[in-house]
Order: sequence, then C-alpha cells, then structure tokens
Amino acid sequence: QVQLVESGGGLVPAGGSLRLSCAASGRTFSTYVVGWFRQAPGNEREFVAAISRSGSLTKYPDSVKGRFTISRDNAKNTVYLQMNSLKPEDTAVYYCAAQATSYVSTLANVYANWGQGTRVTVSS
Repeated sequence: QVQLVESGGGLVPAGGSLRLSCAASGRTFSTYVVGWFRQAPGNEREFVAAISRSGSLTKYPDSVKGRFTISRDNAKNTVYLQMNSLKPEDTAVYYCAAQATSYVSTLANVYANWGQGTRVTVSS
C-alpha cells in the first residue's frame, strides 16, 4: 500500500499553467506505476497521464498531449503533472493513482491506490 497526497491545484486563467504534485509515502514508490486522472462535475473519471516506474515511458490522451507533461522523482517519492496552455474544459478535480505493476495503464480501475484529489479551475 502507498498513501498519496496531491497538491498544487487552484484557479488559473485560460492559457495559464499549473504544476500538480503527488507525494507518496513508503520506501517502494519506485515499484509503482503512477497515473493522473480527472473528474469534472457530472462526468466520469478521465485519464490524463501515466508514467512508468523508471519514468522512461509516459502516456497521454489526445486531449492533453503537447500541453501536459508527467514526470517523477523517485528519490523524492513524488510525481508531477505540469499543465500548460490550460483551457476551461480542463477544469476538474485531479487525482493521482498508483499501482504496483510494470504495465502503464490508462484505465482507472487498474489502480488500487488513490489520493484525495486537488481542484483545478480554469477561468475563461
């Protein structure tokens, strides 16, 4: 098990940037694949980004590709989501999730460990 805490959300104008952080407890964080998901009111949870255990492989949906970058620092037990060129449709609660596996999944139901989320609001 790993405990996850997200931070870095807030209110930003369209076109702005935010960097989210996901801090993990435990000494085995490097054995976990980590994903970011988001959920807007009335919508299902949506995949945003995922990163392999070493950080060498990343995945994004087309909706954020080229604007969002996921990275990790295993020495700090932290995964980051850099979000640039934000749009009002990026408004949501953002969650990080982790799973002890080698496969980088885009499916929320694969991830067993979840944080509480951090809210991102992009104003138009």
